[in-house]
Amino acid sequence: MPGTSPTVAVIGLGAMGLPMATRLATAFTVTAFDVAEDRRAGVEGATPAATPAAAAAEADVALLVVRDEAQVRAALFGPDGVAGALRPGGVVVLTSTIGPDAARAVADELAGHSLDLVDAPVSGGPARAGAGDLLIVVGAAPEVLDRTRPVLEHLASTLTVIGERPGDGQALKAINQLLAGVHIAAAAEAVALARGLGLDPALVVETLSAGAAGSFMLSDRGPRMLQAYGEGAEVKSRLDIFVKDMGIVTGVGREAHVPLPLAAAAHQLYLLGEAGGLGAQDDSSVVTLLSPATD
Repeated sequence: MPGTSPTVAVIGLGAMGLPMATRLATAFTVTAFDVAEDRRAGVEGATPAATPAAAAAEADVALLVVRDEAQVRAALFGPDGVAGALRPGGVVVLTSTIGPDAARAVADELAGHSLDLVDAPVSGGPARAGAGDLLIVVGAAPEVLDRTRPVLEHLASTLTVIGERPGDGQALKAINQLLAGVHIAAAAEAVALARGLGLDPALVVETLSAGAAGSFMLSDRGPRMLQAYGEGAEVKSRLDIFVKDMGIVTGVGREAHVPLPLAAAAHQLYLLGEAGGLGAQDDSSVVTLLSPATD
């Protein structure tokens, strides 16, 4: 679509999809689908669609912002899926984290429908999604990427092409999630230890965030960990997302024969959180496993 402005279908309007769709609607013609009807109507400037196929019928690019491989496959290949409706030569942009092998398998199936895949997982959170400030890592052939570059550049402050094959973006995203997941777990241990030592956790988080021990996750999740002991943290990133993502990380490491002991330990912590009923809560709530709330 060189020289033209692509029409974009956004499939999935959750914590990330809604701000991404709203951002795109300021520059492109956007149709939007989500299984929740109220979310479809929540994208200012976009046209709501009743099915993925209806959203994709007039689109050049379909942007998938769903949770996992099962939802990706349902949106693409299920009844009323995108693959049967997107124009031949159209492009699916996969922003979800599903792992390298799964992305390559999806690309092969889309090729059978004369469709291309841009593997473009994202990182940054809802606020940065709405501001066009995401990190997007891409695995795609140059000519395919060029057809979606205006869309991706409108969403990203950092757009890095890591390779020319679908799955390459997923590989880098797995490394990103390794670091993010371990950093959240480490921040949770720090807050738990502060509580155990009788220190003011809020002061600990504020002070350490300004020094060498600081990290984005400590600064971002630390305050939400404190909220977990009150009315509960706002759900910006569900804990069960890191159950999925750290499972992908450890699986990728196993296939590459690279030991990932810290990632494996963090994965177990998130699994314990999910087993304890925290799966739908913000991932910062994992701190309450290490330092339970007291009356």
